[in-house]
Parts: sequence; C-alpha cells; structure tokens
Amino acid sequence: MKALLGRDLRLAVRAGGGFGLGLAFFLIVVVLVPFGVGPEAAILARIAPGILWVAALLAALLSLDRIFALDHEDGSLPLLATAPLPMEMLALAKALAHWITTGLPLVVAAPVLGVLLHLPGQAMPWLLLSLAIGTPALSLIGTFGAALTVGLRRGGLLLSLIVLPLYVPVLIFGAEAARRGAEGLPATTPLLLLAGIGLGCVALLPFATAAALRVTLR
Repeated sequence: MKALLGRDLRLAVRAGGGFGLGLAFFLIVVVLVPFGVGPEAAILARIAPGILWVAALLAALLSLDRIFALDHEDGSLPLLATAPLPMEMLALAKALAHWITTGLPLVVAAPVLGVLLHLPGQAMPWLLLSLAIGTPALSLIGTFGAALTVGLRRGGLLLSLIVLPLYVPVLIFGAEAARRGAEGLPATTPLLLLAGIGLGCVALLPFATAAALRVTLR
C-alpha cells in the first residue's frame, strides 16, 4: 500500500495528476468573489465560510477523473486488481493520495485565503478543523465516483453528476461549522455530524469502490 501511495503521489507531481491544480483553482475563486459581490468587508465576512467551502469542494472535483484514468490507460489497473493487495486497500490508497495532493493543500491555504475574504480571526480554527475533517470524505466519495466512471467516454461529466449530490451534506455541515465559529456560536454539532459522515465514508466507500472496480474490469 505504501508503494502504491508513493507511486500515485509521484504521478500527481510528474504527470499532471492534479497536484497544484486544485490549489490554483481555489485561489482563483476566492480572488474573483470580491469582484462579483463587492469589496464591502461586512458582506465578504458573512459569506466567507460558504465561499471557501464551495471553492474547496469544486477544487477537489477537478482531479477526480484522473484517480483511475492513468491506471486504466496504461493497463496497470487489471494488474493492480490481481495484486496481493485487496481492492479495498487499493481504493483507500487512491483516496489518500488524492487527499494529500488536493485536500491537504486546500486545508493549509484556507486561512490565508480567508484573510482575503475578511473572515474573522475567531473563525479560522473552526474553518481549518471543518476542512481537515470534511475534505477526506470528499476524496473518498470522489474515488467511488471515479471507479463508477473509469473507462467511460465523457466520464468526467457523468462523474460530476454522480458526485456533486453526494457532496452536499459535507458542504452543509462544513460551512455551518465555519459560520458558527465566525459568529461565536457553538460549532460542536455540525463538526460531529461532519465527522460522522467522514467515518461512514471510511467504513463503507472502500468496499463500494472495490465492487465498482470489479464490475468495470469484468
């Protein structure tokens, strides 16, 4: 599993697998928002948690179609399926590699971009915590969607249609936790619900992803 994870990380850097792409998109969205809604600090501060979470969600969506695409194109996916490593661990390693190259940079960059949107300082820890808990769920859901659409023509469009509705609960509770933190309200409940979604994804989606890959490879 370590070898597979290292291989995917190297591919992400060398073959344009999404490393830095999501972060650049995240930055562009945050920079463009003030041009659309105006430079008023009060307005930007109020909408900052939602904007940052929507931008993070869309940035994570950009590289989903490449999670299994390179393996399918070079013929290594069937070889991975016959390797001693269980398919469930393969799915988990793919999701972890996607989170390291896409989700983790978003978590690190979020406080800096939050300053651009006048996000209150008291909301920064809650924003970081919600993104750290929620972005792994985005990667796991996206890996499942990528397994369903691998090898399909125009699979990227279908992947978006499958994944975006599944992202909605993560978006709701993540943005709500950051919003409550910005307003000085308790944010424990949305964070616990977000953590529950993440744990559910870890428990279920590797098996669902492995089943989807087995069907694809038949």
